[in-house]
Amino acid sequence: MVHSGKTILSGFQHLSLRHFDVLRGKRVALVINHTSTGHDLQASYIHLLANRKARVVRIFSPEHGLWGTFQDQEKVETTHEPQTGLEIVSLYGGQLSPTAEMIQDCDLVMFDIQDIGVRYYTYIYTMLLTMEACAAAGKEFLVLDRPNPLGGLKREGNVLDPAFKSFVGLYPLPVVHGLTAGEIARFINERERISCQLEVVPCQNWQRHMLYDGTGLVWVLPSPNMPTLQTAVVYPGSCLFEATNVSEGRGTTLPFELIGAPWINPWQWVEALNTQKLSGVLFRPLYFRPMFNKYMGQACGGVQIHVINRIQFDSYLTGIIMIKTLFDLYPDSFSWKQPPYEFEKVKMPIDILCGSDKIRLCIEQKNDVHELAGSWQSELQGFSEHVRPFLLYT
Repeated sequence: MVHSGKTILSGFQHLSLRHFDVLRGKRVALVINHTSTGHDLQASYIHLLANRKARVVRIFSPEHGLWGTFQDQEKVETTHEPQTGLEIVSLYGGQLSPTAEMIQDCDLVMFDIQDIGVRYYTYIYTMLLTMEACAAAGKEFLVLDRPNPLGGLKREGNVLDPAFKSFVGLYPLPVVHGLTAGEIARFINERERISCQLEVVPCQNWQRHMLYDGTGLVWVLPSPNMPTLQTAVVYPGSCLFEATNVSEGRGTTLPFELIGAPWINPWQWVEALNTQKLSGVLFRPLYFRPMFNKYMGQACGGVQIHVINRIQFDSYLTGIIMIKTLFDLYPDSFSWKQPPYEFEKVKMPIDILCGSDKIRLCIEQKNDVHELAGSWQSELQGFSEHVRPFLLYT
């Protein structure tokens, strides 16, 4: 239960109350992962197979695989589900969307995956590319919506420049977009003229001001390095460290909350960060030792990001300023990651994450990041106006 006194239901739970009516008699392919669960936390495909209203013919899995067992950017192979024998076709690795042959024996493709509300989280692009495949093949596409863990009110960052589109940013969204997967599907289907036969089953009783811990729903970690809501809160900014030679905390128990490298003096970095007077956040100097990924087994000096006010905290701007302070403090040690990254072989990883080269150039030229961030406000205002007709929740 939540403050409104009403129980929040995911789109899957909502559809189950309707006895899966829109699936009755149809051959269905599922785009799902381990977050696709019912009220009892059992996998959605188990519920669908038991209900027998529809015939489940195939499962498509996104990055990290059906069970969320693969690490970031790790190729996922096609396999079979052990209990049912259903084919699990990977949409991360050899291909990023279904071929016409893969959906020709389906009437409908159903998407049900928990997103986290950040532009470079890849599940929404698996959804949108599958929508394009369904539009080309004349197949129906159904989105079972789930809450945006970061809520539906806050928007952060610049809107993606199409010149920098990639699998971590295919469409012009801000970094923190404030939309659910269903709302993104509606918006992009219209804006990009995908013209998919789209239906969205909305959440019940979710409101835009609610973060995930205000929903009463159980948190199922959406990916291996997204263990808690707190991780999702800091992720929009600290994910940018993937595009550097600084550890983003993978290989620790606090990924994206611990940031560091062997050549960083924690106290020196914290002193530099404190001069920035960032709102809603404190930085604790520390050392940590990753057990895999960057600097495996090495002691890294760095910080833990402590969010003390979610409303005031701007994760994306914080991440950029953290990078800028390291660039200024350690010019001989800090470096940008070079391509390839997330299937992009030419453009700089930091540029495709930021959806622009302006952020990198601002840091390199030692310009005022706050001034650049101020220019994003008109972009965010324009985005909010364009997306308003496609919103499902108040």
